Amino acid sequence: MQKTEKAENRVSRKRGNRLGFRVFELFLRIFGLHRTYGLLYLVCLYYLFFDREATASAGAYVERRFPESPYFTRYLHIYRLFVSQGKQLVDRLATVISKQDLFDLKLNGYDELMAVLRNSDKGAVLLTSHFGNWQIALKALNKLGRKVYLLMRREDNPAVHDSLNVGHEGGNIRIISPDQEFGGVIEIMNVLRMGAVVSIMGDRRYGSKASRIRFLGDYACFPFSAFAIAAAVECPVVILLAAKVSDYKYAVDVSGIIYPRYRSGKKKNEQLAPWVQQYAEILEKFTDNYPYQFFLFHDIWKDEF
Repeated sequence: MQKTEKAENRVSRKRGNRLGFRVFELFLRIFGLHRTYGLLYLVCLYYLFFDREATASAGAYVERRFPESPYFTRYLHIYRLFVSQGKQLVDRLATVISKQDLFDLKLNGYDELMAVLRNSDKGAVLLTSHFGNWQIALKALNKLGRKVYLLMRREDNPAVHDSLNVGHEGGNIRIISPDQEFGGVIEIMNVLRMGAVVSIMGDRRYGSKASRIRFLGDYACFPFSAFAIAAAVECPVVILLAAKVSDYKYAVDVSGIIYPRYRSGKKKNEQLAPWVQQYAEILEKFTDNYPYQFFLFHDIWKDEF
């Protein structure tokens, strides 16, 4: 892992603690969801003024998404980002506390995805992103009638891991650890060939190989491992996005489907970039519709290629 990744992990462990989650849990139980959101406006002010790392990492996106904004207006955009992410973390906490499906999930592209799965004996790579609330969206995957595997590393912050029940999704969902030999790729390919769905985070490289492609008017690094796996297995890549549209409603989209297939006569690594670019264009359209649901607080534009 690169030094920058280690530093960000240390920062991540500082954000959020058990006392903070207990306070939000108490507010949820007493005041309900909407009023608990109100507490976020004070908490996020603290992060805006005193967490320089968080503000700087969010600023990398804001500068490109709102390039014409004056200097001080950019801080308003960052603040709105923090509040938006806080609401979706509260939603996740509310779901854990209630042990019920509190939110209405409107699923777009479900019929098309089911048609793809029915017409193949293989599964699909489900590409998740730090855009919207992908954890909430996973609940909709039980409708697929397939086993779902998450490629997931352990959450660096113990308080976040325990309070949000990270890694314990339940139902048909299982976990594949990237810390095993070959990063779990062998297990991933095996379960894909058996018809399962494997969820992989597609917008953060964590030191892995990447393609340099255009995103929000500039070149950024996106990992290509999900597309390399799908091309090797010859299964589709399905882009999963979940936007919060009201207090109790999410719009879940699985209509973005890419079919990576290697062609002879050209180097495999050279064939990956166009597929990654398609993915980035879908994400860019998401930010057009939901500019404050970009939670990839990492400067992907400064990553070394």
